Amino acid sequence: QVQLVESGGGLVQAGGSLSLSCAASGRTLGSYAMGWFRQAPGKEREFVAAIGWSGGSTNYADSVKGRFTISRDNRKNTGYLQMSSLKPEDTAVYYCAADPRSIEAVKHVPRYWGQGTQVTVSS
Repeated sequence: QVQLVESGGGLVQAGGSLSLSCAASGRTLGSYAMGWFRQAPGKEREFVAAIGWSGGSTNYADSVKGRFTISRDNRKNTGYLQMSSLKPEDTAVYYCAADPRSIEAVKHVPRYWGQGTQVTVSS
């Protein structure tokens, strides 16, 4: 088991920036791909970004490409999502995820999830 705890959510104005953190415990993240998903009320959870074991490979949803940056610090056992140029449609609960298999696995069926953190972007 891996326990993931997101933090950093909040209320920001459109065009602003916000950084999310995902702190892991129970296992080191060094051998886990990790990612971020989001879910708005009444909608399905959608993939946002993923990063490989060492951080050398990243993958982004088209809707956030160029605006969001995923990163990780394995020494701190923490993942990050830097969000900029935020839009009201980015409003959602953001979830951290991790999977020991691959970056593709974390994109589709991640093994572990955090509890989520609310991001609200006002116009």
